[in-house]
Order: sequence, then structure tokens, then C-alpha cells
Amino acid sequence: MRATARNPMPRAPLFALTGMVALSFLAVAVVRLTGTATREPDAATLAVRELRFEDTAAGAVAVIDGRSGALIETVTGEQGFLRGTLRGLARERKRRALGAAQPFELISRTDGRLTLVDPATGQRIDLESFGPTNTAVFARWAH
Repeated sequence: MRATARNPMPRAPLFALTGMVALSFLAVAVVRLTGTATREPDAATLAVRELRFEDTAAGAVAVIDGRSGALIETVTGEQGFLRGTLRGLARERKRRALGAAQPFELISRTDGRLTLVDPATGQRIDLESFGPTNTAVFARWAH
């Protein structure tokens, strides 16, 4: 159909554009729901350390060995990356009405990468994505 004074925009390009947008949304939905997004395969696991994190009365973060219950370290100060990472994981647990009892897994890989996994929700954070300074925040507890 041609553009006229009464119909200023031709319909065919409009339908084509709408179809392309709908197809794009459908493709994104399929990738997200099936988990088929392309991601570099993980290197072999070198070590897994179970960790729990608790806020202290003094405003610090207690890092606790998830197996033995021993205090590994008390982290003080702002610690923006640590707190932000843990806040996101805790928010998902709260959304799903899960408690904080199950420890997180800090996975060291043979290629030097670190992954923080929440077994309760299935969430994973590839820490190297945030650069070496932020990765180092967690790396000290990896072994």
C-alpha cells in the first residue's frame, strides 16, 4: 500500500519492523529460558571452598568456613565489591524465601579463574569479569 494524505505511512515497512522486533524478543526469551547463551566452557576445578558471610554487630563482615564453622577473617571498612556481590546473592535467596544457612561455593579453576556459586539458587558470579582488583577480594579465601 502506498502512502497517501489519509495514510501517511506505508504499512508494509511498519509490519516488517514490528516482526523484526518481535522476533528479537522471542530469540532473547528462548536463550534465557533454555540457558543456551554462549559462554566459554569452565576450566577444570582446582578447589572448592564453602563460605558463609555474616554481618557483625560492629558492621564488619565475618567470613566463615562453611564446613568447619571456623572464622576465617573479619572484613572491616566499606568493601563495596564484597558487600555488593553478597547483597545481590542474598536478595535472590530472600526472594525465594531461602535462608542463609547453606554456604556459598568459591570455585578455583585451573586457568586461574574464580567463580562464586550459590547452590541454593543456582546463581553464579564469574569474578574475573570484574577485574583483578575485585577478584582479589575473594581470591584470598580460595584455598
